[in-house]
Amino acid sequence: MILLGSTGSIGVNTLEICRRFQIPVEALVAGNNLELLQEQIDEFQPELVAIADPDRIHEIRHPRVLAGEAGILELLERTRSKTVVNALVGYAGLAPTLKAQELGRRLALANKESLVIAGAFLDRSTIFPIDSEHFGLWYLMNGRSMRRLILTASGGAFRDRPLEEIPTAGYAEALRHPNWSMGDKITIDSATMANKLFELLEARWLFDTPAIDAVIERRSIVHALIEFADGSTTAHLAEVDMKLPIAYALECPIDEPVIPPVDLLGIGPIAFEAIDEKRYPLWSLREHLLSHPRLGVVLNAANEAAMKRFQSGEWDFGTMTRAILKTYEHFSHTQPQSLEEVFAVDKEVRRYVDGR
Repeated sequence: MILLGSTGSIGVNTLEICRRFQIPVEALVAGNNLELLQEQIDEFQPELVAIADPDRIHEIRHPRVLAGEAGILELLERTRSKTVVNALVGYAGLAPTLKAQELGRRLALANKESLVIAGAFLDRSTIFPIDSEHFGLWYLMNGRSMRRLILTASGGAFRDRPLEEIPTAGYAEALRHPNWSMGDKITIDSATMANKLFELLEARWLFDTPAIDAVIERRSIVHALIEFADGSTTAHLAEVDMKLPIAYALECPIDEPVIPPVDLLGIGPIAFEAIDEKRYPLWSLREHLLSHPRLGVVLNAANEAAMKRFQSGEWDFGTMTRAILKTYEHFSHTQPQSLEEVFAVDKEVRRYVDGR
């Protein structure tokens, strides 16, 4: 298989699965954590490697190292594996997704932005979701008629913070996730609830229904639920461990536990809470976004551009959130009809957020 984003949390877990099930790794792609990448190269001996920065190729001990977006696309063209795991973060993951589909590869997708930005233009039949929530939905589906899909959210760093203190919070505060340690972007997106909006759009495209909602489940034990037409509801419970969806995405022969079973007597009470728009103002976009899913490109571009200014310290948390809402409203009638229009809208939205 080919792994894009090998040094992130999804990438590291993917290589654990490869190690356990003896899956050959044909190519590795990573960003800036070159020390870890070199360790992965030494162990898995990929035929090709790609990194983000062309100026750092000399730091990698491997005879075939490519760089930049063009290098990643060339890597895909030069490889033969049928499965591509795309665990790149943000807009950078879209071009490799499009290339993988152009080449007829099976896509194990953790890069949610690909579906958020361009879901209307992807062949969803070749995509297997690695997100725990969408894996949970897939796991629960059994051909019965469904009424509603429900995702769960942890609530992020500010789920218990007094409302009046949230707008002035800084970047470091928003990274203090109560349940886990993951990459900066997904952690900030959890605090704003942008991550769950993205996941609603993912589910909208993957399962072809707008009947999707989300609730907060603080323990992160319940990952997804399905309400069936007969009135029953089924939930998917699992430990917070991405190796399970990855193992299924890589079509591993699963005849033993991939992760430890849930200790039903030890997890304590499980409760569900509504997502409060006063605490998470971006959640007010949910219904409009599900009714107009091609606006995902607007939400993603506004979110990424505003987050840069939040990270730099130029904006506080409240200013970032207001900028995303204002930008979404400004572009709310945008409906791109082609990938070319998607790319153009993305650039226009980023310029708008930056005031240029």
